[in-house]
Amino acid sequence: MTNVSAISGLVAEDAAAAVVFLQQLARVPSDNPPGDCARHAEATARLLEDLGFLVERHPVPADLVRQNGMVSATNLVVRHRFGEGPTVALNAHGDVVPPGEGWSTDPYSGEIRDGWMYGRGVAVSKSDIAAYAFALKALVASGAQLAGTVELHFTYDEEAGGEIGPAWLLREGITKPDYAICPGFSYVVVTAHTGCLHLAVELRGTSAHAARPETGHDALRATTAVLARIYAYADSLKERRSTVAGITAPSCVVGLIAGGINTNVVPDKVELRLDRRITPDEDAVAAERELTDLIRAAAAEHEGIAVAIRRILLARPFGPVPGAERLAAVVSRRASAIVGEPVPTGGVPLYADARHYSEAGVPTVMYGAGPRTLLDANAHRADERIPVDHLAMATTVIALAVADLLEPR
Repeated sequence: MTNVSAISGLVAEDAAAAVVFLQQLARVPSDNPPGDCARHAEATARLLEDLGFLVERHPVPADLVRQNGMVSATNLVVRHRFGEGPTVALNAHGDVVPPGEGWSTDPYSGEIRDGWMYGRGVAVSKSDIAAYAFALKALVASGAQLAGTVELHFTYDEEAGGEIGPAWLLREGITKPDYAICPGFSYVVVTAHTGCLHLAVELRGTSAHAARPETGHDALRATTAVLARIYAYADSLKERRSTVAGITAPSCVVGLIAGGINTNVVPDKVELRLDRRITPDEDAVAAERELTDLIRAAAAEHEGIAVAIRRILLARPFGPVPGAERLAAVVSRRASAIVGEPVPTGGVPLYADARHYSEAGVPTVMYGAGPRTLLDANAHRADERIPVDHLAMATTVIALAVADLLEPR
């Protein structure tokens, strides 16, 4: 049986040290873009070694890093074998979005104020690096007789898609876990998330003098018709309700637009960037085909206009695979007991690295340190923050859940 009091006590003893650990992670910038993250990985590796772990450093080849729009990335793996049995991977990412404007404090300070720690990445997801590391530390120190292995996977390209982080570790055969737990917040065990399609759309016409517009083919005028079709399509998506709790419906947003030559010239080229969110109920390839067909059909109604569509990103939705039910139930049961209220399972309307484990057939959930919602955490906004006491709370949940999963039978 899992020794709840021993493990919980060890987490409590290390609570202050875990907070300092997180502050140290927050104080080393790891903005992505630009994605020059090797320095943060090395700093994290040294902090893990100070905890007594043997850390494997797996630098991603430079050409592959550049292909994925980054400067440097080193993935970290820690393995602790307790005995014969399954492997549980705990994955969190150390790269973060740039801080932006509007902060009330230094975004790299890890300042604690009124029970909250502030800093870029303290919620997404450097807090889970700390929680997962100290959960493993508590399990080791407890002397628990477990049947299996715990691996820590700390990666550095979640904000760029995860292809050279978890996906690379899996492709290269560096890891082959039986279960995976990825970053989340403390009040829900996430079993599904939306996918995301990013498209670059270019409409080309022929420039002309503004005094003789009939001699050209106006790419911007064609674009307005395409935009009208896209926005009507986006409105129609609201009717496609998802069956997954926590996820409402797919969406489509035009996030960027650029074009034209000068005020007195008929525009010959306009570029758009689109974001199409895909629910777990949808087929990602079919969603892409539907949207590209719509754009091509709208552009074809305008003489002299050519359209080119390029996929930038296709992150498929994350959903349960066989075996995920047991994993979700174990984490939900422990979380409900520690948090002091029912912690349900459900989905979230964003995309994350969990999908890479799920696509590889690994039963996966998302759970970690954080408040009730992304908005409460100011995730990806100014003054990103986490309740300090949630760090120990999530650490305890993870440690106990992993102990349950690896309990000898």
